[in-house]
Amino acid sequence: MIHLKSERELDIMAKGGRILGLTHEHLRPLVKPGVSTKELDQAAEAYIRSHGGAEPAFKGLYGFPGAICISVNEEIVHGIPSAKRILRDGDIVKLDVGVKLDGFFTDASITVPVGIIDQATQRLIDVTRTSLDAGIAAAVVGNHVGDIGAAIWGVVGPAGYTVADDLVGHYVGTKPHGDPQVPNKGKPKRGPKLMAGLTIAIEPMVNIGGSATRTLSDKWTIVTADGSRSAHFEHTVAITESGPRVLTRAA
Repeated sequence: MIHLKSERELDIMAKGGRILGLTHEHLRPLVKPGVSTKELDQAAEAYIRSHGGAEPAFKGLYGFPGAICISVNEEIVHGIPSAKRILRDGDIVKLDVGVKLDGFFTDASITVPVGIIDQATQRLIDVTRTSLDAGIAAAVVGNHVGDIGAAIWGVVGPAGYTVADDLVGHYVGTKPHGDPQVPNKGKPKRGPKLMAGLTIAIEPMVNIGGSATRTLSDKWTIVTADGSRSAHFEHTVAITESGPRVLTRAA
């Protein structure tokens, strides 16, 4: 059952979402060559917990060992932070963060360059971020989840990229994940209808190479099957009568 939020509940989610957005801003300058993904994870957890009542939503979720998911280069999502994974110049790192506050969850991700990256990787980041903006713009009352997927694909496909197989956005709010699923490739007017008060995570995961994925032996980290680089941007968005409300911005 989908829980449609009241204005009061959306404001609570926005409070947690702002903490999440600030966490991303806190982490950005820490992303540099020589830093381990474990150090970033520890910094994220400490920062989230410094805001009264806020918790890292992913810590222990389904048994996940980290506070946030940190995925590098060909790793698409669910990378486990590690003291042995050291960032290098030219890498890209995806910081997927969840915050729980006052019983509500928010979820967002950014892709951050490590040092100087090549033009092809920068284009991947730019296209992925633009596709998220397109998906958000389609998140209006009366549209369907398929309209969001069509909008994302309308940016990704012409750029010559793919979206990851079997990885989609989702409901988020009173629980961290649920239905409806939000595809990154879809057909207009298909799938569940968007209603005021619905809160969803829109999250294009875009690959330079093919769309096929595989899961590493740690049973968490999902990578591109062909080893190509992948970028990931995500916001938690509320459907409202006045248009989409992004809940996971720092300001």
